Amino acid sequence: MIFTATELAGAYLIEPEILNDERGSFYRFYCADEFQQIGHNKPWIQLNHSYTAKQGTIRGMHFQLPPFTEIKMVKCISGKISDTIIDLRSESPTFLQWISIELSAENKRMLYIPEGFAHGFQTLTENCELIYHHSAAYVKGSEGGIRWNDPIVNIKWPLPPVNISARDQEHEFLTTQFPGIKL
Repeated sequence: MIFTATELAGAYLIEPEILNDERGSFYRFYCADEFQQIGHNKPWIQLNHSYTAKQGTIRGMHFQLPPFTEIKMVKCISGKISDTIIDLRSESPTFLQWISIELSAENKRMLYIPEGFAHGFQTLTENCELIYHHSAAYVKGSEGGIRWNDPIVNIKWPLPPVNISARDQEHEFLTTQFPGIKL
C-alpha cells in the first residue's frame, strides 16, 4: 500500500499496490503491519456499506463527539464519488479546513480519516457503493453534523447538489464560536 499524507494532518490517501497476472489481479486494502507506518494501531470495530442511487447526492457531513470519536477508512467499490473531510480538531493548524478526494471502483483508492473530522461525499455517478471501516461503534446521540452548504466551511461540491436527506438539511450552520472537537 502507498500512503500519501494529505494537507490535513493525520488524513491519508491510500493507493493499493496491485499484482496482475493472467487470472486477474490481487491487492490488499488493509494490513495491520503496514498501517502502523501511519500510526494506526486501533482495531476496526465496525464495517458499514452504503448504496446511493442518484448522481449528485450528498451524504454528510457527519462526525462522532468525544468520547466516541472514530477513525474511518472509506473505499468506493462501485461508481465514483468526491469524498470530503473537514478538520474539526480545535487545536489543529488546519481547523475547519476541508479537502475532497475522488474515490472510485476504478482507481481503488481509499481515504483514511482520523478522529476529530467530519466526513461526507457527493456521488459523481449513479449507483455508488461504499465500504466504511470504523475504529469505534456508532453511539446514537453522540453524533454531530455540519451542514453541506455551511458558509464558514464553504465546500465546493463538483456537481449541483441533489437528494440531500432531511437530517443533513437540518444541521445548524456554524458560528464563529464553534468550539471544534478537543481530543
